[in-house]
Amino acid sequence: MHGKLDLDATVVARARELAARAGQPVVDLARSHTTVSVERAVLRLAGVQGADPDGIPWVNRLVDAVRSDVGLGHGVAVPVFHAMAASGVEDVTVLAQKAAAGSVRFALPEKKAELTAARRRARRAATAGLKMIDRRRSERDRLIKRYGDPKQRPWIYLIVATGDIYEDIPQAQAAARAGADVIAVIRSTGQSLLDYVPEGATREGFAGTYATQENFRLMRAALDETSKEVGRYVRLTNYASGLCMPEMATMAGLERLDMMLNDSMYGILFRDINPIRTFVDQRFSRQIHARAGIIINTGEDNYLTTADAVDAAHTVTVSQLLNEYFAHEAGLADWQLGLGHAFEINPEVPESFRLELAHALLARELFPDAPLKWMPPTKHMTGDVFRGNLLDGFFNLAGALTGQGILLVGMMTEAVVTPWLSDRDIALQNVRYVLNGAGNLHEDFVPGEFIRGRANQVLSEAIDLMERIVDDGLLNAIADGTFGIMKRPADRGKGLDGVAKQDADYYNPVTEGLE
Repeated sequence: MHGKLDLDATVVARARELAARAGQPVVDLARSHTTVSVERAVLRLAGVQGADPDGIPWVNRLVDAVRSDVGLGHGVAVPVFHAMAASGVEDVTVLAQKAAAGSVRFALPEKKAELTAARRRARRAATAGLKMIDRRRSERDRLIKRYGDPKQRPWIYLIVATGDIYEDIPQAQAAARAGADVIAVIRSTGQSLLDYVPEGATREGFAGTYATQENFRLMRAALDETSKEVGRYVRLTNYASGLCMPEMATMAGLERLDMMLNDSMYGILFRDINPIRTFVDQRFSRQIHARAGIIINTGEDNYLTTADAVDAAHTVTVSQLLNEYFAHEAGLADWQLGLGHAFEINPEVPESFRLELAHALLARELFPDAPLKWMPPTKHMTGDVFRGNLLDGFFNLAGALTGQGILLVGMMTEAVVTPWLSDRDIALQNVRYVLNGAGNLHEDFVPGEFIRGRANQVLSEAIDLMERIVDDGLLNAIADGTFGIMKRPADRGKGLDGVAKQDADYYNPVTEGLE
């Protein structure tokens, strides 16, 4: 295996083999279960829209009604489309409204002909939703061809988060004009724990803006205008995580988002969402992302906010390898894998920058075709904005030296205030200065024995850990606090009551189309 770190190809192959062995039981679990959010995503693609006067989406009401009458194990598609035929209702949203009012009941077809007809109608409706996602993907391809991609790598990734979508839009457009290639709209605090997706445009988020389909549509339209203005396609990012991961992925595909935060373990570790619920939801959501041509961003950087970035460096590598395996199994290509890592070593540690370079270059060489997402310092930002700006400059230089694909803009006011537009402008100046000055410096960067030795040490420790995970099981490893020192047992956590084992006659027309 050629590269700057002298990684042994046999060792790298061993690491991937172990990741597959550790991940396969979880994939089997995901294939044999469903969740309320998976079933709601199916019905969203089949055409259910809107919410009741209390703001609860009709799709939630419909899935709850089906679940009450026949359970989730059969899937909701057949009971819903059988009820439509039996009741004479032709609009699936109207059916949801009637079900919420108690005027429609659900049952499984008793005759084979009725079952066949219900499956056919469900497949037709779901296929229409998937074709809409296909059209949005083709639309992205046309716009990239028309406006062009950013001329440089890494792409510059910048966050907006006012809580008000109508305030986010001008901030996002200003950031794009100032050089940002990717705009990420941070989600409102706590939304990941809502078991429904809010409806419509929102103006009252907390430390972020609610992720809704209408907010997706508004921001995408605004950035399309700015793409035309600046002469390059500006990408949009949001979150497919939490209790509504499959629905978020579906809405992102329908509204042509370009990236989504989608990590296999983040919700488990940092939001205490049940592990089984998370793994079932993330597989379906990644299948949607694969179909939509969306790049996923994984969350390994979060581990280093709770665990030490030197001692736990190998857990990041393990998570990256697991995320790669789960992504490939769900149909994602390498160019869609924005695997995460972060600049979080304490700057007071001797040789901290060399250690950071070793970790970043290891990720780069393990995943040569993935657009890795490199995260700026947060844990060791002190509130000294001058020191913070310098530390961000070192982060930007590390990204340039190691050929990262997606560079999140660090803010000197991290841990002080929510950044102002002026803070973002200074941070973007920092990025532009370093990237322009460094140019293709990564071509000239030849690591010495210290960096090569550290990278190979981390890889060796990652293999040792994965061997233990293979023996003990990934779910047990998560329960034991292996990642981010968070202990999350498989029989606990939020959302477990929304998981159901698939019955022998389970039918999901969306999964059928995605597989």
